[in-house]
Amino acid sequence: MSIASKLLHPPPTIPYTPPRPFLSHSLHRPTATRLGRAFPLPGVASVPYQPINVDYLEDEFNGQGHGVTFEGIGDECLAKLRLENGGSAILMFPSGLITSYKSPMWHGGSVELLHSSVSEDKNGDVVVQGGVSVALDCGSHRLENVSWDLHNVKGNPRESIQVELISRGLEGKVELKYTVTLGEDVLTSELTVCNNKQTSLELKGYILSHLTLSTPEATFAIGLEGSNFHSIPPFSSNHAIIPPDCSSGLTQRLQGIVSGWGKSSQRESGEEIEGEEMDNYKQLVDKISRIYTSAPRNFTIIDRGRRNSVVIGRDGFDEVYMFSPGSNHVYYGEYSYVCIGQSAILKPILLEPQQLWTGSQYLYNPNL
Repeated sequence: MSIASKLLHPPPTIPYTPPRPFLSHSLHRPTATRLGRAFPLPGVASVPYQPINVDYLEDEFNGQGHGVTFEGIGDECLAKLRLENGGSAILMFPSGLITSYKSPMWHGGSVELLHSSVSEDKNGDVVVQGGVSVALDCGSHRLENVSWDLHNVKGNPRESIQVELISRGLEGKVELKYTVTLGEDVLTSELTVCNNKQTSLELKGYILSHLTLSTPEATFAIGLEGSNFHSIPPFSSNHAIIPPDCSSGLTQRLQGIVSGWGKSSQRESGEEIEGEEMDNYKQLVDKISRIYTSAPRNFTIIDRGRRNSVVIGRDGFDEVYMFSPGSNHVYYGEYSYVCIGQSAILKPILLEPQQLWTGSQYLYNPNL
C-alpha cells in the first residue's frame, strides 16, 4: 500500500472486544510517570521526533476494544479510528494532523469530508498538507511545530472514540492538550492551553480545516449573512494548502494590511478590507480570504456537486476564517477545497497565570 493510501484511507472495520484494565503507557518505552498537573505531560520530544513504539501502542490500546489501530510511517504514527457505522478518521502524531474524516451518508456509503495532499519535497521527504491542523502563537513564540504525545484513548466503536494528545512549550511554561473525538455523525477537535507562567500570556492561533468539494460553482456557505469581516492574506503554515496564485507576495500584503489597518476600507486593488456579509447563500466562485468577527456559532457548507453538506461549529473562538481558492483551478483537483478556521487572530486570547483556556471545532454531518 502506498504512503498516500495509508495516510488518507482508514482500515477495515475493527471488531469490538471488551476492554481490559487500563495500564500506564508511553510512546517511546513501556513505562510512564504521571505528573500532578491539570493533565499529565511527558518529556518534551526533540526534533527530529523520537521513534515511536507502534507495537507497544497496538498492544496497549488496540486490545482494549476502543476501535483504534496504529501504524508507523517514518517519524509519524497513524492512529486510525473507525466506528461500526462506517465513520472513520486518521490522526497523525507527533504532528497532530488529521488527514481523513469519512462520515456515513444517507445513501448507505461513506464520504470523505476532508481535503488532504501527500507529496515529496526536494529532499525526497514526504509532505502532508490539508486536513485539520492546529497552529499557535504564545506571545512571540510560534508553536506550530508542536510535538504531540499520545496520552489516552477512550470510547468504543459502537458509539464514539476519543484520542487525547498532550505536549508543552516554552520550557514547560505552557501545557497543551489536543482531543480528537469521532462520533456517529461528528468529528470534534478540542484544544486546551494552560499558562504556567508567572505573567499573563497572549495566545493567537487557529484550528484549520480543509473541506473537500466538487466545484466552487456548486458550493455555498449558508448562514453568514450580517457577519462583519476583514479581508486578509491566506493563513500560511506547514500544513496549509495555498495555490501559487494566492501565495505570491504574502509577506508584503500582510505588512500592508497590518500597517494600514483601519485607515482605509479598501486595498489599492479595490478589494474590500472591512465589510459585512450581504449574502446568506454565498457561492464560493470568487477567491476570498477573510476573517468573520461576528459569525454565528455554526453555519453550513453545502456542495451540490457531491450532494452533501457539513455544519461547522465552534466554542471558545470568537472568529471564523474562510479561504476559497476560487474557480480558476481544475475541478475535483488539488485546489478543490474550502478552508474554514476557528481562530483567535484579530482578537488574541489573554491567559492569566495558571489559567486554562479551551477552544473547539466540530464538523457535523447532517446527511446521515
